Amino acid sequence: MFLKEPARRRPTILPLVATMLTARLSRPLSQLPGRTLNFYERENGTRRPLLCSPTSFDSAGQRTYADVVNPAGSKAVLVTGCDSGFGFSLAKHLHSKGFLVFAGCLMKDKGDVGVKELDSLKSDRLRTIQLNVCKSQEVEAAVETVRSSLGDPEKGMWGLVNNAGISTFGEVEFTSMETYKEVAEVNLWGTVRMTKSFLPLIRRAKGRVINISSMLGRMANPARSPYCISKFGVEAFSDCLRYEMHSLGVKVSVVEPGNFIVATSLYSPERIQAIANKMWDDLPEVVRKDYGRKYFDEKIAKMETYCSSGSTDTSPVINAVTHALTAATPYTRYHPMDYYWWLRMQIMTHFPGAISDKIYIH
Repeated sequence: MFLKEPARRRPTILPLVATMLTARLSRPLSQLPGRTLNFYERENGTRRPLLCSPTSFDSAGQRTYADVVNPAGSKAVLVTGCDSGFGFSLAKHLHSKGFLVFAGCLMKDKGDVGVKELDSLKSDRLRTIQLNVCKSQEVEAAVETVRSSLGDPEKGMWGLVNNAGISTFGEVEFTSMETYKEVAEVNLWGTVRMTKSFLPLIRRAKGRVINISSMLGRMANPARSPYCISKFGVEAFSDCLRYEMHSLGVKVSVVEPGNFIVATSLYSPERIQAIANKMWDDLPEVVRKDYGRKYFDEKIAKMETYCSSGSTDTSPVINAVTHALTAATPYTRYHPMDYYWWLRMQIMTHFPGAISDKIYIH
């Protein structure tokens, strides 16, 4: 007697993805019908609600944060890369929240406009310092500046935000080894160097380390290998550090912004073209011949399109870092990005590579 083979289940993954995408793009999650997850208590035979999904997002479809505690006694925080972009906005925002902010600026010694604006606040709780995260001498000088400014150095420094970073583009055969090393030196080794130097002060305060990574630290993308390599490294470093610091009371979080190139003015059309021209001029002859200028220019045009898109509002990133510094229980990872990139990241990190490659790459 043979058992009847059970009917095969029809694939449900792609319809599920379509449903997720439609739901996230069509309206905020706060407007979606919620489902409450209950758990059963054996002692009294009752069920209690554990989670209701819509309450984790506000009316704008953004993640909301609970259990936030206000900084007490002007806790000290150092932020790197404050000349412009996220760092500049963070320095001003954290100062407004009552923190004692040390704003590390690469161009302070050159009188950069961002530094001048921060200094114009003339506040005892906002101090700009010369800081190149690639130079050990400047990092150690920053440590001494912070230590000497603390009321009681033995109580330590509350927070370190590793924000300084650079970016570039170009396919693997178009990118020089010097470019790979330059990007990693700032984004990865700069983060490691700063963290190792400030950990003694952070440990004494049982404080926070927040590393600014990227969605490209979780999923790779064509023509971005130098940046992806460095940010994947930041993710791994942050995980290892979080495991090691747990028993010491130090909390480590990673913030993974989506596409904020427009908001941060990272690339102008002129800068993209300048990088592209130098890249082409430096290519080995065999690479230029095999690919041709037409192919090269098409890839540069795609990069220009990407750089002109994205969010112009950096507040999701600022709010994520603020929560990581002030929450009693900060998240391990924050994802300030729009719906498209959030869904793409979930698919590329959770689905088989054959599926995500088919959807997004091929």
